[in-house]
Amino acid sequence: MGEIEELRVFLAVAEEQSFVGAARALGLPPPSVTRSIAALEDRLGLQLFIRTTRKVSLTPAGADYAAEVEPLLRSLGHATETLRERHGDTAGMIRLNAPIAFGSEALPGIVAQFRILHPQVNFSIVLSDSFVASVDDSFDMAIRISQAPREVLSIWRKICKIDRVLVASPAYVAANGLPGHARDLEHHICIAHDPQGRSETWELEAGGEKHRHRAGGVLAVNNAALMAGLARSGQGIVLLPRFMVEADLANGTLLHLLPDWTPPQLWLTLYYPPLERLPARLSLFSEHVVNCLTGAAAFASSR
Repeated sequence: MGEIEELRVFLAVAEEQSFVGAARALGLPPPSVTRSIAALEDRLGLQLFIRTTRKVSLTPAGADYAAEVEPLLRSLGHATETLRERHGDTAGMIRLNAPIAFGSEALPGIVAQFRILHPQVNFSIVLSDSFVASVDDSFDMAIRISQAPREVLSIWRKICKIDRVLVASPAYVAANGLPGHARDLEHHICIAHDPQGRSETWELEAGGEKHRHRAGGVLAVNNAALMAGLARSGQGIVLLPRFMVEADLANGTLLHLLPDWTPPQLWLTLYYPPLERLPARLSLFSEHVVNCLTGAAAFASSR
């Protein structure tokens, strides 16, 4: 193993605080990681880690060394990236974060089409409904569906507005009646979407009249796909992006309630770390996402 590879292993162990965790992150056998650290310590004549049965931690000398070599390796990676881009090479990894429902619905086609055009680009995709705004070293790019961005620590690009609709199953409406005004929601089971599974406030407006309703008294979940499933099962009313329930509305599995009462629109937005210039593969993939989604019937705003 070369010196640069040894340094990458060293920083991985420092970050993971585990030889096994570093091996997993780097895709190496654990004995290779152990031998690499032993060789590095032998070459430096210093102990870099304190090993215990619970975790591995840096010694003072190890912490000083990590602080010195981490920016050097980052600069080396940047130089390699710049050289590749200068000569038209887009090869590399895109570490992408996206909401679960959007990722399940849209990303298979988007990624498959992109990899046909650029097979040299690899993906590491994490789906999560937790809001990732300030994109850090964990991801190269995040796709979010949220209120209009106010993030100042990341670069962001608005793609399109996302309509939301109130829906429930025909069985639920038959059993509980059809709300005629937003205030009638007080007499219905309204399923909330919240990261901690707590209540949610729906803000609705019709003809200049505004109404706020607190959802989640009976059911609250942290996953939009689960909300849609509960609605299909007749468990209550949900407020979801239209693209998630478009097929249900078309085939009558779900009914659009209070169509005159609309919530604030959401934005589908791309987030990036605060880079001076996007790597070529990120720029290409961003344009590909825009081309796939802009004007697409499922994601285009109806207003």
